[in-house]
Amino acid sequence: MKKIIIIDGGPRKTFNTASMLQKIAEGATSVSDQIEVQTVRLYDLQYRGCMSCMACKLKGRASNICKFRDALTPVLDEVAQADGLVLGSPIYFSEVTAQLRALLERLIFPWLSYNDYSLTAPKQMPVILTYTMNANQQQAQMVYQSMAIIENCLERAMGNVEHVDAHNTYQVLNYDRYELAGFPEPMKRQYRDEHWEQDLQRAYDAGRRMAQKIIAS
Repeated sequence: MKKIIIIDGGPRKTFNTASMLQKIAEGATSVSDQIEVQTVRLYDLQYRGCMSCMACKLKGRASNICKFRDALTPVLDEVAQADGLVLGSPIYFSEVTAQLRALLERLIFPWLSYNDYSLTAPKQMPVILTYTMNANQQQAQMVYQSMAIIENCLERAMGNVEHVDAHNTYQVLNYDRYELAGFPEPMKRQYRDEHWEQDLQRAYDAGRRMAQKIIAS
């Protein structure tokens, strides 16, 4: 059995990010009954970002898995043994949520050697990044610039990294209830009607591609 870990860094259980991740899961499991998908919702866990304890850098005991123990520990252990990794988050102020950022600190810092600056993950595997954002495709370039260092680390350590993002997404279901005049609901609705199902299909297809790579490896 091959295992894909999906990390949901969003706060809402049934909205944009969760929907994209669900489609990735459906696409992956459609390929083979030998593909298992586990989804972890970070907002359900109590944990911290990197504690700068440096335990992962101790001489003779260096580890490429974070040694600080809390609710994130079993998740990081699962990722280390997985065959595929999916990371999803809404975008806040041009970056992923604080919850996903904290996980990324704990995930990537142990990979980094302060002897030669190499990055060594416990296991290489395909990675999918899913960002859902209010920004349009042009504005999204700021997001990609903000996340470039993290994404470069993931690619260097894990190998293949694929994006499947959704732009100009709905922020709420009922715009009449909120002060959101800068984002006219008719404009948002038109874009959603034209693109959302395509976004979900791209997520499904990305899940299939990941599973196919895993089965073929």
